[in-house]
Amino acid sequence: MRFAELDAVTIDGYGTLLTLVDPIPALRKAARAHGVDADETGVRAAFLAEVGHYKERSHLGRDAGSLAELRCECAGAFLDALGSSVPPAEFVGDFMASLAFEPVPGVTPVLERLCSIGLRLGVVANWDCALEEHLEALGLHRFFDTVVTSARAGVPKPDPAIFELALRELEATPGRALHVGDDAVDEAGAHAAGMHFAPAPLADAFESWT
Repeated sequence: MRFAELDAVTIDGYGTLLTLVDPIPALRKAARAHGVDADETGVRAAFLAEVGHYKERSHLGRDAGSLAELRCECAGAFLDALGSSVPPAEFVGDFMASLAFEPVPGVTPVLERLCSIGLRLGVVANWDCALEEHLEALGLHRFFDTVVTSARAGVPKPDPAIFELALRELEATPGRALHVGDDAVDEAGAHAAGMHFAPAPLADAFESWT
């Protein structure tokens, strides 16, 4: 495929655009501060349980109130997996403070290149309403014409509706738009919306394009 065949590119959020700094040391410290002494294996398993819980519910964090509820619920899922009776409301602040995002290596130069050739860019992510804040904090928001989360669309990928909302806001037709992602729901959803698809990493997706 050639850049001349595209008007817009959408990019998945977690795993393609952003990733987590390893949260396990901070989570162990937070747990100890609340009287829960768990080893690294236990904390990692509890965090993975929380991730699974969040992934099914990210679209529920639509605004400040519902996001606070979702975060407290997720902190509770982590504590439950640790076998702790600490009230989630007491732990959620430390839990969230343990989670720090960073750009996936190589992302920024690719975004700069795509913008320089006039492509409209969007994010399509299964994420709560706080994604734009993370992008702003990392200096990435400036690259995007729209950020469509599952929370804003009301449905998660692979539902094509989340892609269709992004296409409308990018003023792009599906046949001239590409989605880059790292999960089966990215490929299935993009194809369901009539878009092209390229697998992550973003740094490799356009390597041979002209």
